Amino acid sequence: MPTTSTGYEAPSAQCLSWVRAVFVAALIVCVVILAAILVAPRAACADASSSVGEGQQLSEGSAVDDEYGLGINDFERRNKGREDKGGAGYVYQVNDTEAFVVLAVGENTLVMVPQDVADAVGFKAEDQGYVDAFMAMVAELDEAASKGGTLVGSLKGDVQVSIGEQEVQFGDVTVRRDVSIGEGDKARLYVTLTRTDGQANNTDAVLCDYGHLVANSAVVTEAIPTWWESLCAFLSTIDYRPLWVSLKTSGVALVIVFICGLLAAWKSLGVKSRWQGIVDTLFTIPMVLPPTVCGFLLLLLFGNASPVGQWLMQHGVKLVFSWPATVIAATVVAFPLMYRTARGAFEALDPNMLDAARTLGWSERRVFYRLMIPNAWPSIAAGTVLAFARAMGEFGATLFCAGNYAGITQTMPIAIYFQWMGGNTDVAIFWVIVVIFISFLVILFINVYTAHSQRYRKGGLTRAELKMLKKQGKLAGEDSEGANDDQSFSGIHAADAESLFERVSSDAQDKARG
Repeated sequence: MPTTSTGYEAPSAQCLSWVRAVFVAALIVCVVILAAILVAPRAACADASSSVGEGQQLSEGSAVDDEYGLGINDFERRNKGREDKGGAGYVYQVNDTEAFVVLAVGENTLVMVPQDVADAVGFKAEDQGYVDAFMAMVAELDEAASKGGTLVGSLKGDVQVSIGEQEVQFGDVTVRRDVSIGEGDKARLYVTLTRTDGQANNTDAVLCDYGHLVANSAVVTEAIPTWWESLCAFLSTIDYRPLWVSLKTSGVALVIVFICGLLAAWKSLGVKSRWQGIVDTLFTIPMVLPPTVCGFLLLLLFGNASPVGQWLMQHGVKLVFSWPATVIAATVVAFPLMYRTARGAFEALDPNMLDAARTLGWSERRVFYRLMIPNAWPSIAAGTVLAFARAMGEFGATLFCAGNYAGITQTMPIAIYFQWMGGNTDVAIFWVIVVIFISFLVILFINVYTAHSQRYRKGGLTRAELKMLKKQGKLAGEDSEGANDDQSFSGIHAADAESLFERVSSDAQDKARG
């Protein structure tokens, strides 16, 4: 029996194996990138000084200078202080009387070293090379701990060294260290800054670094971890709540978008032509508006000052800056993708098929559920997955409407932004890799599912139509029990394909008359 040519061939086992290979390769690349991010800084730290033994590296917050025999342990940075309402001035908490203090005021830097510490290490304040070596170690550690703040190494002013003094006149500011504020167990030691002219909130304080100055032989070291240990240690420090919030938000938003998108696409087809463009524009406009605009409009609509927001608060519901607000923001930005995909699929259906069902007495609801959705399902499925991905990647509208609250409204895109702003680049890169991986899975699913669904649409025939032809003896190989659809299709006549719909309609009408 002659065969007809088909427009689409189902993916072979070799093709699917290639897809799986690409998936595994992408996973390996993500792991390698993450491992490189973690291992490279540690390796650089391990090579920072010749005084560190083989197989050892400097511990976090430690630095060493072999030329002058200096070392720093337990380094910390106070990027911001605060104004003390009790009158002490601008304060930085430093709970250690044995720590050196590096204080930046404007472009100038003040170094305060306790007398016993200076005597123990032989601090040479008169030796500029010695001071420069000390400041180079401080600058290195300060940059690692800055998290985006002003760096000691970027200051171009003078460096003033004070040894053993508790009060220092530093420009227009009086600096006092080891000032006790509070009583009993709440007492803390601070470095305080007060202006000599009595003005408040105008000290130009930039930062406060402190740590322990020791001989280079006393610097703290640790064994160099393997890349696997580094990876495990890093992963153990990650707060995974943004992933859970993103999945939960996207899942709930997807359910809403799926139902509302299908119904909106179906109902919009029945709107009069003169109004159809306006309705379509209203449903689609969130897709072209900037996310920040959508978020601002949602904030105006549901904010505490709006009539809707006030009505909700009267009933005990605070919507904005809560988790439901993340769902609303994700739903609004993802809805147009579902709506446009479903409507395009419905418009592509054969109107003769739908009219034939109506002539048989089918209601519009039955036509929608029994014909439109099944025949448009591949496109609907693709739109569903894209809507899920869009909801998961939402940033601007969520930030405007729901804010950034860890474990409540902080999704992965928001976590990436604030981790980067906070200087935690490695954590930000981790979440970037997670988002890329999820996006890769989404696209792969769309491609594989679409290819699978098209296996039964060769030559415009559905799986049900192929089965009906087989029952009527129109397929080659009908003597072979269990022949698959791909093999059977090779024997379909072009004329059979063209007349199938007429025969199906005729059989249905005969049954109705009987």
